[in-house]
Amino acid sequence: MKSSLSRLSRLSRLSRLARLTRYPSPRAALPASARAPGANAGLSGRARAFAPACMVAALALAGCVNYSGIHSDKTIASPDTLSSTETLPAQGGAWPDEQWAAQFGDPQLQALIDEALADSPSIADAQARLARAAAYSQGARGRLAPRVEARYALTRELLSSNALYPEPYGGQWYTENNASIGATWDLDLWGRNRASLRQAISEEKASAAEAQAVRESISHSVARVYNELAHEYAQYDLIAKEIQRRKEIGEMTRARVGAGLDTQVEVRTSETNVASSDTALAEVEGRMAATRLRLAALLGKGPDRGNTIARPTLLARPAVALPDALPANLVSRRADLVAARWRVDAASQGVEAKKADFYPNLNLSAAFGFDAFGFGRFLQFGSRQANVGPALNLPIFDAGALRAELRGRYADYDAAVANYNKTLIDALSEIATQVAGIRSTEQQRERAQRAFDAAAEAYRLAVIRYRAGLSTQLQVLNADLNQLNEQQRLVDLNAIRVDQQFALIQALGGGFADRHGDGDGDGDSDSATQGAAATATTSATAVPARDGAASAPPAGAATRPPA
Repeated sequence: MKSSLSRLSRLSRLSRLARLTRYPSPRAALPASARAPGANAGLSGRARAFAPACMVAALALAGCVNYSGIHSDKTIASPDTLSSTETLPAQGGAWPDEQWAAQFGDPQLQALIDEALADSPSIADAQARLARAAAYSQGARGRLAPRVEARYALTRELLSSNALYPEPYGGQWYTENNASIGATWDLDLWGRNRASLRQAISEEKASAAEAQAVRESISHSVARVYNELAHEYAQYDLIAKEIQRRKEIGEMTRARVGAGLDTQVEVRTSETNVASSDTALAEVEGRMAATRLRLAALLGKGPDRGNTIARPTLLARPAVALPDALPANLVSRRADLVAARWRVDAASQGVEAKKADFYPNLNLSAAFGFDAFGFGRFLQFGSRQANVGPALNLPIFDAGALRAELRGRYADYDAAVANYNKTLIDALSEIATQVAGIRSTEQQRERAQRAFDAAAEAYRLAVIRYRAGLSTQLQVLNADLNQLNEQQRLVDLNAIRVDQQFALIQALGGGFADRHGDGDGDGDSDSATQGAAATATTSATAVPARDGAASAPPAGAATRPPA
């Protein structure tokens, strides 16, 4: 469009020069046949025959810049090719939903997650990235339609008397009015703009899925830190009970000293144990304060918010039942996998857009306006100016720049495929790791419970014998220490078990598909974006083909982006 308006400006200056100097205009100097609307009619038959030949030659020269030999053989991995049935057998379990926190029986947990999602700066940052991606897709959509621009210029100009304009025009001030309206339209014959639009939409969808991945990450971070606080409360209770037991042992020791059965050595030993437990209790209190501060930061609030968090009441979960068709369904239920798949599609469209640069590009442009000195004749019929015509761009020789750029686009595509494949493999490995960990923790809990029961009985018997004067304080302290260790192990295993449950829920997608049934993570997309996404899904999701030839996706690649 700017080229059309600039041509109008040049024409206006030529006509102004002709008027001022009373010289014939450049157009007037041409033969009458050349000034007629059909300018080619004045050409000889040989010239008319030569014009199409020039066009054919130009198109042939354009073939000098080509992308033969540039291709990619990378394909996205199919979940079916990653064997996992032995490690992750189908057990008829349910996929997590968006209210997964409710199953732990602590209403405060869900409230804290909701608060974090509402106020977290990380989510605000992810939403800003999504808005930027949406703006890019809107800009790409705008390039498909003609562009129209209006322009007006008022110029006050002093003409030099020693240059082009002789007296009496030179040395005088003149006011020039120039108004025009122009339009340009890129015909997009080879689909570059359409591929760019599909690429922008895929990038927007990827950003939406990544925003949801941030939400899931924050939700599970809150849950896991909250579980740490619950663990520390359990440790606090355990140490407080231990202090009480050791005080009771001290009272028995002092009674035995009065009876001549013990000495001050046993009394001091008992006091030392109580003081040691008091120190451990203060240490746990310090960790609890630090955990509350971490929670306050995750909630997007100041440090004082941590002081108002009530004691957690988390419940350990029973054995895990994995859902059926886990690998196949996982690709649409993990936000990071959905985002990675859209990135592959975006990179593929980037390749197609760059391939279009190897072909001739045709633009149509037109402009109309008025140009005159002063205001009196500004809008008169004789002050009009106009131009219309096509503009053809033919790549002939660029020293390999286009081929290098296309290789870069293929490299981006290969990187996106590699990232998707790695994300899929890591996702399955993460699930398998958590499942194996849960199974191991459950076995440890059963054995630790038996060990604790035995240690508690041994302590009870040691206390009875100590009261009766049949054993020493050392036996009681050893039995107490054994009981404390086994109870501590149970507390730790319970916290580990809950944390593993949180991690497994996150590995299974954390309710992503439940929250966004379309699998794109973008529940707020406008209808225009959804329509363009449908176009991208049905018409241009093939991966870059070998040697630049258009073809269906190679074996092992999905034929559609996640939907």
